[in-house]
Amino acid sequence: MGILAAYMVPHPPMIIPEIGGGREEQVRETIQAYETVAKEIAELAPDTILITSPHSVMYSDYFHISPGREAFGDFGGFGAGNVAFSETYDRELSGRVADLAAENGFPAGMEGERDPKLDHGTMVPLYFIRKYYNGGKIVRIGLSGLSLVDHYQLGLYIRAAVEESGRRAVFVASGDLSHKLKEDGPYGFAPEGPEYDARVMKVCGAAAFDELFEFDEVFCDRAAECGHRSFVIMAGALDGRQVEAKELSHQDVTGVGYGVCVFHPRGGDETRHFLEQRKRKLAAAQDESDCYVKLARASLTRYITTGRKLTLQDKEERELLESLPAEMTEKRAGAFVSIHKNGRLRGCIGTIGPVTDSVAQEIIENAVSASVRDPRFSPIREAELPFLEIHVDVLGKPEPISSMEELDVKRYGVIVSCGAKRGLLLPDLDGVEDVETQVSIAMQKGGIRPSEPYTLQRFEVIRHH
Repeated sequence: MGILAAYMVPHPPMIIPEIGGGREEQVRETIQAYETVAKEIAELAPDTILITSPHSVMYSDYFHISPGREAFGDFGGFGAGNVAFSETYDRELSGRVADLAAENGFPAGMEGERDPKLDHGTMVPLYFIRKYYNGGKIVRIGLSGLSLVDHYQLGLYIRAAVEESGRRAVFVASGDLSHKLKEDGPYGFAPEGPEYDARVMKVCGAAAFDELFEFDEVFCDRAAECGHRSFVIMAGALDGRQVEAKELSHQDVTGVGYGVCVFHPRGGDETRHFLEQRKRKLAAAQDESDCYVKLARASLTRYITTGRKLTLQDKEERELLESLPAEMTEKRAGAFVSIHKNGRLRGCIGTIGPVTDSVAQEIIENAVSASVRDPRFSPIREAELPFLEIHVDVLGKPEPISSMEELDVKRYGVIVSCGAKRGLLLPDLDGVEDVETQVSIAMQKGGIRPSEPYTLQRFEVIRHH
């Protein structure tokens, strides 16, 4: 019992003849691959069909598992209301996934359903599956704005729930590839588009699921991919298993990438516990961090795990604290603590100038604030600690400048002031390529409108990794 097979499939509504009206012939290769998938699922006759969809209910910091006994949907929004679905949910399995998440403090569950109707990311796969197989209940799960690591972890919980329940299940990871493959396509062209398609098809075609973590978030955004997180959840559900992978098709004729792959899990494989491998890799990198970063990590770890703040006299961290150089314990300066998880910002708070007695104390305070008080993010959970990457920026003294010509986004941070309003942006940030963008973001952070008069200051930082 367990997950019998998994499938990576796209969900273009035009692939449905009642919607495409003949246009679906452009993607005949994809249709034939879909037919192969559907027939195989019919042969397996699973008890449950697990479907992850980018178009189900989605939250930035929570995975939604569709609740209830049943769900309905049709393609009326695409002009084919006569193509309709009535599906029964596997309530026991959905509930077990939610319970496992709750038991581990993981942000997934059945709360917050905004629209119970089936989405097209779910219905397109079902259109083909139900041509050949009418058995099996479904479990429908949405994606989230959380990191790829979190999506993989959800896959681990899904697999555990399937095995505990004794279900025979198949996993359908619904998601298109890049939407920016052609100038004359519906979303235009970006060079990252074809590169994303080539990379993800190579990775999935070889079941090299550890490489799914290596896709930079900025790169994925520029490629306008749709299904990457769906594929990562699927990969998590196959963790620790030998996987026989086969690419059935890849098409880009419409300007959107459609890939179909089949994955057959075999025996266990201890070399394919990719999340544990990633933890070990990050732990090794943490050992190479300097004392600024180690102090920030110790501070936020203490607070998240115990609710108590680290002090410079703390006996439990005596070895670290006694090794701090005088420049940290005797000098004062502003400092920012930036926290990333899987390449994405997870928290960043700091002080422009010193507000404590030393750089070390500044880091201790700001590490706590960045981890649990950044209003843009939910507080960091203890389970996330192994995956955090931390940077500490110690700020030099700001100096006034007369124009943006005196800025350099790689070398200088900027402070924009208008009366009591101030906005700051650190130097050398991903996605900030010019001073106009740098100043604009700093103004937004300070609530300063472009029409308001403002002054500029620049500063240098010493960045610690």
